[in-house]
Amino acid sequence: MANPSDVESRLAALEARMEEVAADAAAARHLAAARDRDLADLGIKVDANRSAINALGVQTASRFDQLENEMRTGFTEMRGKLDQTAAGQQQIVELLTGLISGQSDQ
Repeated sequence: MANPSDVESRLAALEARMEEVAADAAAARHLAAARDRDLADLGIKVDANRSAINALGVQTASRFDQLENEMRTGFTEMRGKLDQTAAGQQQIVELLTGLISGQSDQ
């Protein structure tokens, strides 16, 4: 059997070590809780960024559609003006042709 003084010293060393282990466990729990809070904060920030990116995509698509419609309207207007110009030029050609053929008849 072990000497009682050895048992007491070993028990004192074991108690000291248990206090260290308890302190380490408390520190580990504190670090784990801080990590959980950090991950929760990160999740909130990621969700906010995702929402902002999605909103920007919707806004960009809407603006693109608006620009596309403006472009179509502009092309339609220009096509109408070009058609009017071509019709006017055709009338000029017909008038000139009539004048030229009228002069050759004289």
